[in-house]
Amino acid sequence: MSEQSTILPWFDDVLSFMQDGPLARWAEVLPQQLNEILHEKEHGDQQRWLDSVLALPEITAVEADLNSHDIALKSSELSEQQSAAVDACLRGLIPWRKGPFRFFDTHIDTEWRSDWKWDRVAPHIAPLHGRVVLDVGCGSGYHMWRMLGAGAKRVIGVDPSRLFLMQFQAYKKYLQSAQGQANADLLPLKMEDVPPRLKAFDTVFSMGVLYHRKSPIDHLQELKDALRPGGELVLETLVIDGPLGEVLMPEDRYAMMRNVWFIPTPETLLLWCRRVGLKNARVVDLNQTSLDEQRATEWMRFNSLKDFLDPTDANKTAEGYPAPLRAVIIAEA
Repeated sequence: MSEQSTILPWFDDVLSFMQDGPLARWAEVLPQQLNEILHEKEHGDQQRWLDSVLALPEITAVEADLNSHDIALKSSELSEQQSAAVDACLRGLIPWRKGPFRFFDTHIDTEWRSDWKWDRVAPHIAPLHGRVVLDVGCGSGYHMWRMLGAGAKRVIGVDPSRLFLMQFQAYKKYLQSAQGQANADLLPLKMEDVPPRLKAFDTVFSMGVLYHRKSPIDHLQELKDALRPGGELVLETLVIDGPLGEVLMPEDRYAMMRNVWFIPTPETLLLWCRRVGLKNARVVDLNQTSLDEQRATEWMRFNSLKDFLDPTDANKTAEGYPAPLRAVIIAEA
């Protein structure tokens, strides 16, 4: 069976959902976008990752708890052989960066405690019940499942990583077994691939993306234009302490990351939001990332936050900049 015939059907359901209403314009171009990304742009590990997903065993009597911190999957009929097979397949998808997840007997202790971020964000957002949600830079989909658990009608995530797509599909396989459907879809695209001015989503999340964009103003405009009038933006990004108008632009790397461009103060970020027409922009949380929230684990063995900080001063990055401070901004279109 070809990769194309295996992967493209994963998106049939979301294409059907998009056919009517404000997402119809995206549905017209999405099949070609997916074909170009998945089958015309080669990735040496894609087949290996896909093989791991396809080798996941069928399991009956699956139950899922999307509101637990590790969005646990359970089954009363799991055999030892099935448990071992699940574990082996999931290890074929290492590294796991966002989570945690529990696939039956396998606990995936991811690099990031994404549940901590969710706990900081969730109390401040409009109720998600019945909402159509866009999650920009969704990673492997951990927060998408939490959004679905909070009652979202549909969650669409965009993230160009094909490894994240495979990790997402691994969880979706068993969630569909548990619930009969899973109204969340990860599209291996960038926000720039989303058609402009859709005005289609009730809530748009952008968490950990803004500082990777060469033009943060363009990104904010794209996010606003994806929202229906009155829809809510949930923005989480790096900031620095300081007055209105101050912005850090690293000389080269920031915390060993090459692709960091602009890190504003909270007041500057709020000004950017106002300038693109977002309303009632406010900071609802400030948090300095701790070594307990981001760290190397059995499931992500590469360097992590402690390796990116000054070894003599955890309040500074390895380059001497202020250590990662993250703000959550809420605003309306």
